[in-house]
Amino acid sequence: MKEYNIIIADSPEDFRRSGVACIDEYVWGGTYRPKANARLIFVPGDGFYAKLTAYEKHPKAVYENDMDPVYKDSCLEFFAAYKPGGYINCEMNANGAVLSAYGRDRYERTPLNGICGRFPSVTAEKYTDRWTVTAHITLDMIKKVYGSCDYAPGDVIYGNFYKCGDGCEFPHYGSYAPVETEKPDFHRPEFFVPMRLTEV
Repeated sequence: MKEYNIIIADSPEDFRRSGVACIDEYVWGGTYRPKANARLIFVPGDGFYAKLTAYEKHPKAVYENDMDPVYKDSCLEFFAAYKPGGYINCEMNANGAVLSAYGRDRYERTPLNGICGRFPSVTAEKYTDRWTVTAHITLDMIKKVYGSCDYAPGDVIYGNFYKCGDGCEFPHYGSYAPVETEKPDFHRPEFFVPMRLTEV
């Protein structure tokens, strides 16, 4: 099983020491497999920052509002269970629009703004050869969802990173850790992998 070490960082910009999670598992086939990766850090007293990158020159980016079906665009995603219970999905396009909710599976989910009063903040950037999104999941949001938000070195959350594009010219479904289902389905927490808070 894959694992990922979450570096405990001093600031939200300190991704330099974080490990790179390559999103390169295409278990459902397809010829279009853009290079993509993710980094995740934890800033004490602040929260988690997930930075995902896709090497696409012209990503499809139609949707502009939060909770739009951004998975139909070129999309980067981070799903995580920050405490025992359900998980939070963050699905983001190159416009910075985010679809984010909480629940135990894909069917019974509550939009995160209904629990926390807002969605995770997302910063999107476009370059000539790639695009990135950075999502901020605050400790306050985690506390409102799970009831607690304490973390220490060695603690483990569970999650996965994804790259997809359901409505793109070439639909594609990639993940960091493989999802062993017959059809594409990222809402399968049983395939999340350990992500451990680590001091450097």
